[in-house]
Order: sequence, then C-alpha cells, then structure tokens
Amino acid sequence: MTNDGMTAQTEKERRTLARRAAVASLVGTAVEWYDYFIFGTASALVFGKLFFPGGSAVIGTLSAFAVFGVGFFARPVGGIVFGHLGDKIGRKAALVTTLLMMGTATFVIGLLPTTATIGLWAPILLVVCRLVQGLGVGGEWGGASLVAVEFAPDGKRGAYGAFPQVGNAVGLVMSTGIFAWVSTLPEQQLMSWGWRIPFLLSAVLIAAGMVIRLKLTETPAFRAAREAVEAKQAVEGVKERMPLTEVLRRFRKPLLLAMGMRVGEVFAGYIILTIGLTYATTYTKLPKTDVLLAGTVAAILAVFGYYIAGAVSDRIGRRTVFMFGAGAGLVLIFPFFAVLDLNSVPLMFLVYVGMYIVSVTPMYGVEPAFFSELFGTKVRYTGISLAAQLPSVLIGLWPAASTGLLVATDGRPWPVAAITGGFILIGLICAWKAPETNRLEIATVGETSKDPRSEQALPNS
Repeated sequence: MTNDGMTAQTEKERRTLARRAAVASLVGTAVEWYDYFIFGTASALVFGKLFFPGGSAVIGTLSAFAVFGVGFFARPVGGIVFGHLGDKIGRKAALVTTLLMMGTATFVIGLLPTTATIGLWAPILLVVCRLVQGLGVGGEWGGASLVAVEFAPDGKRGAYGAFPQVGNAVGLVMSTGIFAWVSTLPEQQLMSWGWRIPFLLSAVLIAAGMVIRLKLTETPAFRAAREAVEAKQAVEGVKERMPLTEVLRRFRKPLLLAMGMRVGEVFAGYIILTIGLTYATTYTKLPKTDVLLAGTVAAILAVFGYYIAGAVSDRIGRRTVFMFGAGAGLVLIFPFFAVLDLNSVPLMFLVYVGMYIVSVTPMYGVEPAFFSELFGTKVRYTGISLAAQLPSVLIGLWPAASTGLLVATDGRPWPVAAITGGFILIGLICAWKAPETNRLEIATVGETSKDPRSEQALPNS
C-alpha cells in the first residue's frame, strides 16, 4: 500500500471514530438529561402533592423544587470526582460510570412509595436519589463534550461539540413529551401510577446508552497527553499535579469566564424548563398540557438549532454566537412573561419557541467547543466540568427562589425577569472578555506558559 493509501485509510478511520464519538455523546447525554428533566417536570407537576402534602399547592411545589435544587449541590462534587477520573484514567470510564449512576437513581424514583404510604421516609429517599442524580450529571456533560470535541475533524469542533447539546434537547423532548402524554390521564390515575411511567422507562434508555458508550475508545488528544506525561515522569521523575490544582493554578481566568457564561445561559434556559411552566400553570389560565407541548416544540427545534449554532461558530467565532444569544435573551425576557399573561395559546407557543431558539440555543450550542478550548488537555475534563458545575449551587436555588418570589409578590413575574436578565448580562460580559478560540489547535492548549488561553496571558478578544 502506498503512503497516500495509508493516509486515506487513516483519515477514513478518523472520520468513523469522530462520527461514533458524536453519536455516543448524543445518545448518552440524551438518556442522562431525560432522567434529569423528568425530575424537574415532576417537581413542577406532581411531587409537591405526593411527597410534600399538607400545605397549599404552591408550598408543595416550592418544597419539590427545593429537592430539585439538592441535585445541583451534588453536581460540583461530581464534576471534581469524575473530572479527576476522566483526566487521569480516561474519558470512557467516567462516562460509563455517570450513565449507570443516573439510570439507577431514576429507575428507583419510579418505584418509590409516597408520603401517604411510608411517611417521612418518602421525601428522604427522594432526596437521596436526587443526590445520586446530581453526582452523575456533574461528571456527564464534561466527558460527553470532550469525546465529541477531541475526536472532531479540524475546523469542525463547534459542529461536533454541539452533539451533546443536541442530546440535551432530545432528552428534553422525550421527558416533556412523555409527561405531556401522562398528564392527559385522569388526575387520580396520574397521581397514583401515571407519574411513575417516565421514570421506569429510563431503564430501556440506559441499556441502549451503555451499549453505545462501552464501544468508545479514548480520544487521540487524551492518549497523546498521557503518553507525554508518562515519558516526562520517566525522564525527570517529576510528580504530576492533580488536575484540580493545575486548573486553579494556571486556568483561573478561563474558569471564571466560562462560569459566568454558563450562569447566563442556564438562567435563560430555566425560564423555559421550570419557571415558565410553574408561572403559566399557577398564575395564568393557559392549559398545562399546552405549556408542556410548547416546551417540547422548542426542544425539537433546538435539536437543529444547537448544531447550526456550533457549525456557525466554526466560521464566525464562538464569542459572536454566544453574545448574540445573550443579547437576544436580554431583549426577550420581559416580553416573555407579558405574553404569558395574555392567556393566548398561539402567542404562548410563539414566545416559548422564540426565547429558546433565539436566546438559549446560540449560547448552549457553542459551550462544549468554547469551554474545551479554554483548558489544556491534561486538565480539560476537570476544567470544563468545574466551569459547568460550580455555578450549579446558585443555579439550583433559583427555581425554588423564583417560586418563592412569585408567592411573595402575588404572582408578579417582573422581579424574576429582572434577576434573570441580570445573570444573562453577566454571561454576555464574560463572553465579550473571553478570547476567540475557534482557529486554535486544541491539542496544544495550555502546554506552555505562553499559551494565549492560560492564566498568564488571556486576551480580551
């Protein structure tokens, strides 16, 4: 075989591995976020009555959202643990473990007896399952993003990095779709057994995700980084620093900028995922099923929107795409609630889809590639996991806090909109201060102190 033939064969194999990694990141992420989203939807619709009875419907929902927030406190721990595992041992081991944790916890929730059956133990067991979910999600997103980005062909990291985000949208479609279906059941059937169906169905999805992820190989960037570390240790005998220590020592500024962008994106996203649902079903006359369907339609369109945002960022830059989404969020946040107050189903669909596609999708679609390009290969899993999960403590409090704020203001949404807009503005500013990274070589990021994305010399543009 000629050298040209060998090169062609190698290139073909690389494309095959890249496609396999993209599918694995998409499917696994879809399964994990399906698990996560059904908990959030159930918190808004049924958990208050089943696990926190005895008070008003709003107080029950508030208590359920508090449990929903518990998982966010576990996510930074999961990010540290699985980030360390992914940077030291490999991306594959971390991804398989997180998927198994999420699936087990979700299936068990579907089997839990309610407070009417076992009393106080019911909410306690729900909290335990939520903590396990949080640990799994804390390590999931970073690994799925890296597998897609580090396998991506040159010049296509944004497009390939969007696949785990597409998986997120698929998970949202599945979760809201299944709950839209079970919510059509008579109230008694929904509250007795119907709500369990989405949780128990996760067993089938987890099995499919495990089969796909077990076929993954380690990324070329990770293998090369580990070989370089081992060779250096053999020659110099220098002990390698922990990934967490290295991130805090050399990548503090990229970490803070990525965290700020993440906060802006998530606060915009939760307007659709939980807060809008709670507001519309509690303080307006909009039908619950129609609101769930609007979220499903928005997520379906986001399946395409995330990929488009990632692909566009390969051409015009990550910063430009992210800043466009943040700017759109600032413009739309107040009209979003004003339209819901009109009690018009068609207009509700329009504003739901508009807010999600024009604002959330551009920001979320570029995050895997953007964040990955800010950290060196040897600490990348830890770096992007911390960037995504450290803000989770604040983010996790927001659904419960916003619900409490609505109660305190007799259902007036404007304080919630103003706070959300403030955090979107933080995301916009952090994106403006971040470097443009789409043209740089990911394999060499952070390998020297002169790297433009290291702490020592991070540019503003």
